[in-house]
Amino acid sequence: MQETWSFDYSTYIEPKGLSDFLLTKSMELGIFLSYYYKKEGALAENATLKASPQVETSKSGNFILEFDLIFFNACLAIHEKEKSEMKIEFKLDEKANQLILTGAYWPERGMDEI
Repeated sequence: MQETWSFDYSTYIEPKGLSDFLLTKSMELGIFLSYYYKKEGALAENATLKASPQVETSKSGNFILEFDLIFFNACLAIHEKEKSEMKIEFKLDEKANQLILTGAYWPERGMDEI
């Protein structure tokens, strides 16, 4: 499994200005990251950049998001919180005015042999 997410933007984003843009999108980043942890029953919240983005080309690169994982189940009286992080790749598509984020690749487990 590998998730992607895209953001529309109205003005050009330079890779250096990407940090400011992502600060305004914390809630959406939490939803994006939560797709990875839904099978475990967790949600991601408070997503922030751990460090400045690493620029590979003028329109692509990567960064590390740091976030809280919240495990909650009222029936089992579970409410736990832990810190986690994930490396995210980004690509700026100037023609479509989109910032495309691609998360980590997590291979899905196949069927077990009997």
